[in-house]
Amino acid sequence: MMTGDVGLFGPDSITWKLHREPILMLGGLRSLYLQALHPRAVAGVAQNSSYRTDMWGRLSRTADYVATVVYGSTADAEQAGARLRRLHSRLTAVDPRTGERFRLDDPDLLCWVHIAEVESFLTTARRAGVPLTPAEVDAYYTEQLRAAELVGLDPATVPATAAEVDDYYAALRPELGLTRDGAEAAAFLTVPPIPATWGGRALRLGLTLGPPRWAYLGLASTAIGLLPPWARKMYGAPGWPTTDLAAALSARGLRTLLAGLLAVAPAEYRVSPAHQAALARAGLA
Repeated sequence: MMTGDVGLFGPDSITWKLHREPILMLGGLRSLYLQALHPRAVAGVAQNSSYRTDMWGRLSRTADYVATVVYGSTADAEQAGARLRRLHSRLTAVDPRTGERFRLDDPDLLCWVHIAEVESFLTTARRAGVPLTPAEVDAYYTEQLRAAELVGLDPATVPATAAEVDDYYAALRPELGLTRDGAEAAAFLTVPPIPATWGGRALRLGLTLGPPRWAYLGLASTAIGLLPPWARKMYGAPGWPTTDLAAALSARGLRTLLAGLLAVAPAEYRVSPAHQAALARAGLA
């Protein structure tokens, strides 16, 4: 019997089942490449974000937010959402194509970022071999309406099944494309500054193409390969079925590697701190 506040989802949710998979870090990277194809969304980031000077800090804060929404108490999740809404409400950007100023809390932009993220998590997990039935896929989309509401969206306006997400992408594709901001963001994602602590002595000596760099490039290329064919073509990458197969095999291999590493890791590293805290609140730890 659960004894405490398990937050927006809980241990019986598809959300908890999916987010215990470390491979979702690859899904997060895929979502950033996808989000960068929306001209206004990427312009908003370029004009208001410190990603060029603090990429890893920004990614860490985003990961913390997702962990709070998924595993935090109801109060923690609502407070995180309120902070994000306050931040977005103060920010604007200029569309470089039209010169029009727009708000970052525009519902159309918020919906794009939400769908790109949750669809990326699902697609990456499934292609990496996480077993999910079609009913579970739809359940995840429907559960994530709670996350959409946190950022200020009306859940009734957000796609809530796989078929609705497919229709959403099809309707939006004429508005998508690679702008200068998008190309710069994608290039930065592909070859970001690697912290010196990742590569030990080799990186401190300036050998920036050491193992950490090559490992990250492998992750980035897999994330791009996992994009829909139409999105890869916008980046000038092939939309061939063989690319889909290669990316899926790479994602499966990475999931197997991560599972092996976790199997020999100390117990405290096998479950994220946020997940551990949620299990404790539920009386399941």
